Amino acid sequence: MRRWTAGLAMLAVLISGGSVAAQTGKEKPKPPYFASIGAGKARMRSGPGRSYPATWLYVRADLPVRVVDVFKEWRKVEDPGGEQGWMLGNLISSTRTAIVQEAVTELRDRPAFGARVLWRAEPGVVGRVSQCARGWCRFDVRGQVGFVEATRLWGVAPEETLP
Repeated sequence: MRRWTAGLAMLAVLISGGSVAAQTGKEKPKPPYFASIGAGKARMRSGPGRSYPATWLYVRADLPVRVVDVFKEWRKVEDPGGEQGWMLGNLISSTRTAIVQEAVTELRDRPAFGARVLWRAEPGVVGRVSQCARGWCRFDVRGQVGFVEATRLWGVAPEETLP
């Protein structure tokens, strides 16, 4: 009887989707996609392996990157300056961040041009992005939060929608 019950339980798991990824709802995104550097120090290499020389050492966690290719546990990434190279996948975080580009950017109290300006951020400021829709994103810089035009940020596509 116990074997029969265990067999039914296994059958139920297989029918319901089976894999841990299916059960947790976390699927690996297909490149290209935006992510961020999750470690305080991360080496970019010229190829997908530790034997390739390091081309950059990043010492800025949360810097946004764009993953453009995948090879085993390695990710080919592009940084905001356009540099491309390979990083170990465990150095990359799914946390969405963005960096202010080109000019001082206004963070507003709602996603509209006529909305009240709450903060201003200079080029190079990194923050977390969420609630992107219709060309605006919620931008959080260490607790200073406001809505920013997506075109002013690198790390999110202009018409991308985020929860």
